Amino acid sequence: MADTRLIHGRYRLLDLIGRGGMGEVWAARDESLGRRVAVKCLKPLGPQHEQSFARVLRERFRREARVAAALQHRGVTVVHDFGEYDGGLYLVMELLDGRNLSQLLEDNKGHALPVADVVDIAEQLASALAYTHEQGIVHRDLKPANIMRLGDGTVKILDFGIARLGADIGFTSRLTGTGIAMGTPHYMSPEQIGGAPVDHRSDLYSLGCVLYELATGAPPFDLDDAWAILVGHRDTPPEPPRGRRAELPEYIERVVLDLLAKEPAQRPADARELGRRLVAGRGRFAVSGVLTQAPSARAPRLPSWTRGMTTGHKATGGAVPDPAPPDPDASLTGAWTTALPPAPPEPDRPPPPPAELLAALTDRHNAALDLGLRGRWAEAGEVHRAVAAERELALGPDHPDTLASHYEVAFTLGRTGRAADALRAFEQVAEARARTLGPDHPATLDARQETAYALGRLGRHFEAHQVYFSVLADRERTMGPDHPATLRCRHNLAFNLGSLGRLEDSYAMAREVAQDRARVLGPGHPDTLVSRNEVAYTLGQLGRWIEALQTYREVASARTAVLGPDHRDTLATRYEIGISLGRLGRSAEALELYRVLVDDRTRVDGPDDPETLRARHGLGVNLGRLARWEEALAESREVAAVRERVLGADHPDTLVSRREIAVGLGWLGRWTEALTVYRQVADARERVLGTAHPDALTSRNDEAHCLEQLGRGTEAVELYRRVAALRRRGGGR
Repeated sequence: MADTRLIHGRYRLLDLIGRGGMGEVWAARDESLGRRVAVKCLKPLGPQHEQSFARVLRERFRREARVAAALQHRGVTVVHDFGEYDGGLYLVMELLDGRNLSQLLEDNKGHALPVADVVDIAEQLASALAYTHEQGIVHRDLKPANIMRLGDGTVKILDFGIARLGADIGFTSRLTGTGIAMGTPHYMSPEQIGGAPVDHRSDLYSLGCVLYELATGAPPFDLDDAWAILVGHRDTPPEPPRGRRAELPEYIERVVLDLLAKEPAQRPADARELGRRLVAGRGRFAVSGVLTQAPSARAPRLPSWTRGMTTGHKATGGAVPDPAPPDPDASLTGAWTTALPPAPPEPDRPPPPPAELLAALTDRHNAALDLGLRGRWAEAGEVHRAVAAERELALGPDHPDTLASHYEVAFTLGRTGRAADALRAFEQVAEARARTLGPDHPATLDARQETAYALGRLGRHFEAHQVYFSVLADRERTMGPDHPATLRCRHNLAFNLGSLGRLEDSYAMAREVAQDRARVLGPGHPDTLVSRNEVAYTLGQLGRWIEALQTYREVASARTAVLGPDHRDTLATRYEIGISLGRLGRSAEALELYRVLVDDRTRVDGPDDPETLRARHGLGVNLGRLARWEEALAESREVAAVRERVLGADHPDTLVSRREIAVGLGWLGRWTEALTVYRQVADARERVLGTAHPDALTSRNDEAHCLEQLGRGTEAVELYRRVAALRRRGGGR
């Protein structure tokens, strides 16, 4: 757009005055009116956008830009015009002559501003926010760089509505590679971090962060680690400002700390009330304050345990998924029972359930979660089903706690190989949560995301892609692109792209997610290492096994340092190293690795744990690759028997082991026995996954190959044709 120098024959771009993640800002001349303006050229919607998606986003842009243009207040930047030109979107705004607050702090060598300036800026910002909030508009990204102080002392908020536009339009690292965060860690409210819906009180929290920095010279959580900053906002009380700067008036400290309350209800009710408190405080206190130029002390670091923290359960392949709220049960219960005032008593209202019953159900729910974390999914499912039934009786079918139990039931169904049942259960939970909590609630998005995962397990990868894409757009709009839950959705979308055969796209997205997680959470964060593990997996899918092996080894080393050598994620990566060695023809090394891994898994998790059995399966496969088929067959039979007892006869892992038995029988020339086993596996996969699922088709191909070996060529050809027809039909979905 900038290359043309003239937009729509009217706005002539003159000088580039700023560049950011969302685009560029130019000083320009409005040729029609003969005035100087600022033109913000937003980054164009690239070819990676689906056309229907792009149309919707353009309409959202127009709607939000109209709202921004309607704002008329001394403290809000005026939007004159907006439109689309040469594939990109643009806004025309008043051209301001001044310095933003970040620049003012830099001009002051990082020291706090004079107290009189802090008070004046605070009062002007309160007035501007009161006006915009009364128009129903929330800024969402209030920070010093978005606040300008003009030469005459006027304070103006920049980009009002642009944070919302950025989230809606998709100016995110996923869509454009900019890596911009809708919400800056130093100034994000706890509800933004937790993925909860935000209102005007989120802006008040961000304002508290800004005033804290102006008054002390540093933001409330001045840390180097982005994740530690987020944890600080969410969990840690800030150091009182007067502890850093003793001459601050006490009323300023009280106002700032009230703005920084963790719970929105504990902050000032609105910006009007804030303004009244500031004026009243100023009237009682004569502001003298000339600040000495002593540098402010830095805030004490958060304890070491905050590094490596993740919201909810870790996003690993074998663990419970991480819902957006750190504790779904606590947050949902809190939203239901404490966010609203108690309803007045009514004669026909049933009495509330006893607190003892609810506490007991919560304990049982948590115990079931623990069973799942230990891999005892069948037992966990039974407990969750019982708790769901009792919660439904006590609280009602649509209570968030009831739905939380149904969500966990669905998850255990997926983990025990019942993907179709899991899909139906997740769809029901998603529908109920959308109805009761709203379509954009983090818990609703969690359930929708799990429906996509279940679709993928059923081989319906195109449908899964559509759901992931939709959920991702909603997460980016409501939470921002750098929220951990948004990053997890992108991670899942990358994995699903591989299942669609789009391996290069999958690899590129997995690398991008790993980089973004490293930037937001830190290079050693468990979620970052999950994505790096996915990069290695995709390299293997592309046949780049040497690179995959190197990446897996780096991840294993990092997980050992961060999580410990016996952590399940560390052990899982060691398993993948064995896979890579086997693919590279280094089966003797893989065999030794699996022997040690089986011992470690048995010591840590027990002999019947699914991951212990997975390591034993790898050991058996590599015995076969070394032509030690009698040993391989014996190992496969033992693993299959234990898997059937622990996981069930139709669990995918059980069927993998039974197929390995057939492979061993074939290599030993026992084709009649192999045919029987192959058919049993194919029948089970069709029953559980459907006739067109890739795993079911692979099993039928195995059966056809076996028929060939037995000299039954006509039957084999017919079966091959049936499989080919099903593959063509599936590919055309």
